[in-house]
Amino acid sequence: MSKFNRMHLVVLDSVGIGAAPDANDFVNAGVPDGASDTLGHISKSVGLNVPNMAKLGLGNIPRETPLKTVPAESNPTGYATKLQEVSLGKDTMTGHWEIMGLNITEPFDTFWNGFPEEILTKIEEYSGRKVIREANKPYSGTAVIEDFGPRQMETGELIIYTSADPVLQIAAHEDVISLDELYRICEYARSITLERPALLGRIIARPYVGEPGNFTRTSNRRDLAVSPFAPTVLDKLNEAGIDTYAVGKINDIFNGAGINHDMGHNKSNSHGIDNLIKAMTSEDFKHGFSFTNLVDFDALYGHRRDPHGYRDCLHEFDQRLPEIIAAMREDDLLMITADHGNDPTYAGTDHTREYIPFLAYSPSFKGNGLIPVGHFSDISATVAENFGVDKAMIGESFLDKLI
Repeated sequence: MSKFNRMHLVVLDSVGIGAAPDANDFVNAGVPDGASDTLGHISKSVGLNVPNMAKLGLGNIPRETPLKTVPAESNPTGYATKLQEVSLGKDTMTGHWEIMGLNITEPFDTFWNGFPEEILTKIEEYSGRKVIREANKPYSGTAVIEDFGPRQMETGELIIYTSADPVLQIAAHEDVISLDELYRICEYARSITLERPALLGRIIARPYVGEPGNFTRTSNRRDLAVSPFAPTVLDKLNEAGIDTYAVGKINDIFNGAGINHDMGHNKSNSHGIDNLIKAMTSEDFKHGFSFTNLVDFDALYGHRRDPHGYRDCLHEFDQRLPEIIAAMREDDLLMITADHGNDPTYAGTDHTREYIPFLAYSPSFKGNGLIPVGHFSDISATVAENFGVDKAMIGESFLDKLI
């Protein structure tokens, strides 16, 4: 019998809590990540008011310097710790895959100088459309359409760009290149980037609408990922007949592997919370695991180096946290964590190599406090033990600490 009948894991995408011990091995615009601290720098520079996460124990997580505006609780309602990444990477897929028990020892390929001509030429030959060479580099998704959207509207050329992540992104105005055509081109791009020297985690379709000076990306984004290279705890749950619910881009990140209920993409963090609550309150979801990604912290504010927007986004989540808790059943467990950092006060626009926070709450808790500092994969091992399935490659369960 499961200790918790349902477990709900919410990833606040990029909400790191301080540089990891190996952070200086990772760089951001030439600057080592050793001084990065997403939550710490937001709290210090623009203030942070998250009373509901603080109540669970966010301010109690061990740090060299306490979070400036998030006080420690003398009697928190949950358990807290921070977790370190083992895998060689600081991207979305690496973080999520390790959270589900994999150890990525060979990072995906990234292209800081843009994609090689061979890839661009193949896409041109397949699509019958030219590629705008000037856009072929790491680029902000909003800036690239601002800079090259007018040209695309005139010529029908493809806007292909990358980022700090191992991704190839294709932006297309929906009135110029239809969604069906964009998706077909992305599927072809996926087929030619499945092995080195261009092993990419995701191909992302980035449709947008509007006129020059007023372009807006739409919710018709589509991610084409590679499947995990080994079974994750999601696969083991699915094979055991246990419900697995995906909210947001989780289904894309795992390429559908191990997911038996997909709640769809999120239009925003708030919409994602609505979808999570919809799953939690469904009469069909009686036993199992839900996995939610809320990406706005990262996509809208971290990469754009906007600490005020990032702070407001954290405030929005915190204000809705009581709704999530209200949807829980007595024997549910809620876990809140992240997948990497993205310090909006730091150099460049890349992710940052950081610890991630971990908060746990259940209405059934009799105790509270700190869990020993562990690793991302410990989450998956805890889920596996709870539901009586084998863990994946790595991870040590802390289920016995949640009482």
